[in-house]
Amino acid sequence: MREISYYQAFSTVLKRDLQIAFRHRGDIFNPLMFFVMVVTLFPLGIGPEPNTLMEIAPGIIWVAALLSSMLSLERLFKSDYSDGTLEQMMLSPQPLSLMVLAKVLAHWIVTGVPLILLSPLLAVLLNLDENAYSALMSTLAVGTPILSLLGAIGVALTVGLPKGGVLLSLLILPLYIPVLIFATSAIDAASMNLPFLGHLAILAALLVGSLVLAPVAISASLRVSTN
Repeated sequence: MREISYYQAFSTVLKRDLQIAFRHRGDIFNPLMFFVMVVTLFPLGIGPEPNTLMEIAPGIIWVAALLSSMLSLERLFKSDYSDGTLEQMMLSPQPLSLMVLAKVLAHWIVTGVPLILLSPLLAVLLNLDENAYSALMSTLAVGTPILSLLGAIGVALTVGLPKGGVLLSLLILPLYIPVLIFATSAIDAASMNLPFLGHLAILAALLVGSLVLAPVAISASLRVSTN
């Protein structure tokens, strides 16, 4: 009976956040448009030289994805904090870590999945080597959930602050650096026809660690920042 109630709590929070996101479609399209604009501005700024674009394409795509994820993070708990929903979640008999995991999953579905689907088109614009497309998709699929999980920790720490955007960036950018390094290294290796599964395995280990530890850290941060 307890397992069913946990599942119901998780699915209820997930469906609620997805419904809110689809009602406020700007929360979906704004990060996506930002992602597109950042990537498309680089060829205009550095020139259309194919070899140059090919070399910097992994870094451009991943930095743009990282910044797009950060753009939508601040709203993750803000509205719930303002209308009292977050307080009700804390008072609920269900584990807070389970409900925040559902909210992070909803955030990833709304922001991360569209980035993954759009990235091959932007990779064509940046002349990314065709051998690197599988690595690009794989690293984004594994890495973007890590961005959402780690970013949610920073959001939870700053949820009670009226203007915590700058502090949020300072808190979570250092946590994003390992993901950025291993993801771009995997794409570079694939573009040179080298094996990239080692880099992907490290990203997968980071994802597993984030799934285990981040919900607990988010819950503790929310309790500290709202008291």
